[in-house]
Amino acid sequence: MKLRKKRRLRKKEVEKLLKTLNDTFCKEIFTGNEIMDQADAEGCRILVINNEILGLIVNDKPFLTLKGLLKYAPEKKYVTVDKGAVKFICNGADIMAPGVVDADLSVRKDDLVWVRDETHKKPLAVGVALMSAEEMVKGKEGKAVLSVHYIGDKIWRM
Repeated sequence: MKLRKKRRLRKKEVEKLLKTLNDTFCKEIFTGNEIMDQADAEGCRILVINNEILGLIVNDKPFLTLKGLLKYAPEKKYVTVDKGAVKFICNGADIMAPGVVDADLSVRKDDLVWVRDETHKKPLAVGVALMSAEEMVKGKEGKAVLSVHYIGDKIWRM
């Protein structure tokens, strides 16, 4: 996969994106001195921060990639799944409600979330929440998170 239409973002754009990311995770992840580029990569927009692919934009909302999540280890906007779901998620499957064992209570429908495993608490995927955190944990059926980026996909391998 190649990055196309790569362009340097203006300081105002960078500040807005970084503020959104910092507010999303309730953590000062970025300082504002970062050099940020935006690029297209097969249907999704990628954020290249200090020459590392650390962010992506889904539905006009910025979020960290899996590499960004590993680097900054945020404690918000997560969904925890049982170990039986890990194999399927790493192959790109959406996250089903019966496999969800815990979720950050601030998660609402249509939020971007990161999916982690129950044992090691490491990121497995990034996706769009299809229901609130309470519904995910109590849910017995249906999709809870639509996967948009997962370990082993084209973004991960870049």
